[in-house]
Amino acid sequence: MEVKSVAVVGGGQMGNGIAHVFAVSGFPVVLIDVSQQVLDKAMSTIAGNLERQEKKGLVTAEAAQAALSRLTPAREVSAAAVADLVVEAVPERFELKKAIFSELDQVCRPSTILASNTSSLPITRLAAVTRRAPKVVGMHFMNPVPVMKLVELIRGVETSDETFAAVKDLAVKLGKTPAASQDYPGFISNRVLMPMINEAVFALMEGVATKEDIDTVMKLGMNHPMGPLQLADFIGLDTCLSILEILHEGLGDPKYRPCPMLRKMVEAGRLGKKAGRGFYDWSAK
Repeated sequence: MEVKSVAVVGGGQMGNGIAHVFAVSGFPVVLIDVSQQVLDKAMSTIAGNLERQEKKGLVTAEAAQAALSRLTPAREVSAAAVADLVVEAVPERFELKKAIFSELDQVCRPSTILASNTSSLPITRLAAVTRRAPKVVGMHFMNPVPVMKLVELIRGVETSDETFAAVKDLAVKLGKTPAASQDYPGFISNRVLMPMINEAVFALMEGVATKEDIDTVMKLGMNHPMGPLQLADFIGLDTCLSILEILHEGLGDPKYRPCPMLRKMVEAGRLGKKAGRGFYDWSAK
């Protein structure tokens, strides 16, 4: 199946980034969010990011304008009916995603592929709420989407070879590098990343080292571009906690038990960069 048009459900940081890369790659995109304020911010963010890409010589002024012209904001999920592929990019709450997939299944053509940008929730469970399980797949983009090259592709139990091949080809057309994962908690990226972040929080809680020294060791000793505690602040400590809980519940292994310090910080509202404070103080940045 050839994908010619796309809808993205969710206009937040991930959603507007996904819409951005599809539009730049020549696809008409409907960007859907229930909030007009979120849609307005998303369109402004995309325009600003395109302007930055233009200044860096990554796109021409004409290509940037053409990309913007391919974007259509909408507030109703029914606007996805025109799409050959729908990418869901709403917050990581299963009941919310389940409701959206159920509605998409009602309004979209039987041939439409439904993809989730989830970073850890099971694709098979999402597919089960639809009547098109073979056409449901995971497309986990990395943040920031216009910059990061990876797209993690996740097969549900019923995902067809045709569906998987279509989204793999599509990822390549977007200039991304696809990596395939089976449908296990955390997939590849977060199953490896989150235990490292969690262990860094344990090391901080136990007084092994300061946050600066923990991050310095991983940056200079392991050549990571960012230390695990700083990275956790960028991801969002609530998101890290949620993924660790999914890993712990789904795999039943105590090594995925979230650090009590991480849970305490989330309870205190210290969620990282988006809240102005996490392990580091971002209020002045």
